[in-house]
Amino acid sequence: MDYIQNSPDDAAAMLKAVGAKSVDDFFQSIPKQIRLNRPLNLPPGMTEQQLLAHMAELAARNRTTESCTSFLGGGAYSHFIPSLVEQVAGRGEWVTSYTPYQAEASQGTLQSIFEYQTMICELTGLDVANASHYDGSTALAEAVAMALDHSDRNRILVSAGVNPQYREVLRTMFRQLGVEFVELSTFEGATTTSGLTEFAAAAAAVVVQSPNYFGVVEDLAEISKAAKAAGARTIASVNPVSLGLLEPPGACGFDVAVGDAQPFGIETSYGGPWCGFIAARLELIRKMPGRLVGQTVDDKGRRGFCLTLQAREQHIRREKASSNICTNQALMALRATITMSTLGREGLRRMATLSLQRAHELHDAVTSLPGVSRPHRAPFFHEFVIQTPVDPALLNERLLERGFLGGVDLHQSYPDLRNGVLLCATERTSKADIERFRAALAESLKDPR
Repeated sequence: MDYIQNSPDDAAAMLKAVGAKSVDDFFQSIPKQIRLNRPLNLPPGMTEQQLLAHMAELAARNRTTESCTSFLGGGAYSHFIPSLVEQVAGRGEWVTSYTPYQAEASQGTLQSIFEYQTMICELTGLDVANASHYDGSTALAEAVAMALDHSDRNRILVSAGVNPQYREVLRTMFRQLGVEFVELSTFEGATTTSGLTEFAAAAAAVVVQSPNYFGVVEDLAEISKAAKAAGARTIASVNPVSLGLLEPPGACGFDVAVGDAQPFGIETSYGGPWCGFIAARLELIRKMPGRLVGQTVDDKGRRGFCLTLQAREQHIRREKASSNICTNQALMALRATITMSTLGREGLRRMATLSLQRAHELHDAVTSLPGVSRPHRAPFFHEFVIQTPVDPALLNERLLERGFLGGVDLHQSYPDLRNGVLLCATERTSKADIERFRAALAESLKDPR
């Protein structure tokens, strides 16, 4: 935002217009005992030139996916973003638009959301999708709320292979509502399905992620079959890029699919803003949170779009609400829509295929090093776990010195995975990157410090 200078005369004119003698008059409603009765502890002011130089110096301390070669994953992925995304999404018509309550003035925004919903349905193989969520974790929480609303059970089975941050959001969102979360164990990196039908007999839903946090591709069809036999709903958290190759959750019998559209045209950006998606079978539409955009015709028979089936008041009634999130990430959803439109079916399949190939090349390269192994045998998509003889935190420091963002340290979330590291590759990862990383990893493992 541009800096706008107000002169003392400007300030005096504004105070006079509102009948105030000073700026302090505006704060008289705040009790004196809670006011800060001293100047702020701030350094001396800078000129614009000094400030820009200072901010540039601070920014230069950050290590990003542009300044380093990244092998980070775990829910945040560095994919190629077509230049068309910035060109279109940065237009003023998009960045200044507000909530499309007035359909007659918001047809462009409504159509972009409708197209986004349509693409999410096609990706997931399900009937209906909403206008987006804050991120994949909040979308998962809302999917669990939907399952609870359609059941008299209060138990939710959640695979240990679900993103640990997502599971923490679930516990936080339902902490005061008497919901019992039971963790499903994993074996060789995949969710254990043995005895699942009996275990799910008292559950409202079974929640899994595929590819899961270890990068392993789950057997969604088998999990769905076992859960449905027990009368439980099924919820899958999915990576949308993987759906360019893998069978969609809808085709595997799942009721709800959630995830984050971040891989489609959205920067990693230190974790947000992102764009969570949720899609479901038609029978669940009345309990779907957030906005739904529908296609209609006007009184002259022309194609048009409007908010439909949901009233905003449905989401602002505190404990009676079907959701406590009544907003959406329209600008981020737009970026995802532009990216999916630019890629098309073949482009998405190519992105997924390259990510798969590069990850397996990376796996073969690093596991050939002495002391490095993969603890899981199950098939993986574009992430996988390795174990090394060096503590992951120390290892990542050494890799950073050599220009690489290493993998995710898994020890805090999975104590049993001693010295476990989650590595990721995408279509941005080149064969040369993999060769250089292998050499850097070999040096880092031998570093005597």
